[in-house]
Amino acid sequence: MDISEVARRTGMSAATLRYYEKKGLIASLAARGTRRQFAVEVLDQLALVALGKVAGLSLDEIHSMLSPRGQPNIDRTLLAAKASELDAKIRQLSAVRRGLRHAAVCPAPSHAECPTFKKLLKAAASGALDIQQRNREMKPSLKKKKRIRI
Repeated sequence: MDISEVARRTGMSAATLRYYEKKGLIASLAARGTRRQFAVEVLDQLALVALGKVAGLSLDEIHSMLSPRGQPNIDRTLLAAKASELDAKIRQLSAVRRGLRHAAVCPAPSHAECPTFKKLLKAAASGALDIQQRNREMKPSLKKKKRIRI
């Protein structure tokens, strides 16, 4: 398959494909004239690269999980750690979303007068949102206790 066909089918630019080849994420069969040729399996390899990128893996981390022939060699520990990072980020963004939704409908005459909004600002300024997320990860049994939601 010609590089332009791979680019068309994946939505990636030819420059990106050449870069991925240089990084060892994919391999061309041979250049026909000046155009690289790829096996059809490269589409699956590129799908794995795209999935890894969406999950927040670096290209080096993705490369470490591909065998020389491009088959997956998954590092389960790395994936579990990345999933935990995503869980923490989701919780943090959920807290921010709750604060934004509250601020959008808050009946207080001014957000400066709203106790909930003040708590959100104070938590953000002190880094408490990050600390709260770490505490939740370390003490999952605390989830059953009543907590003040911001």
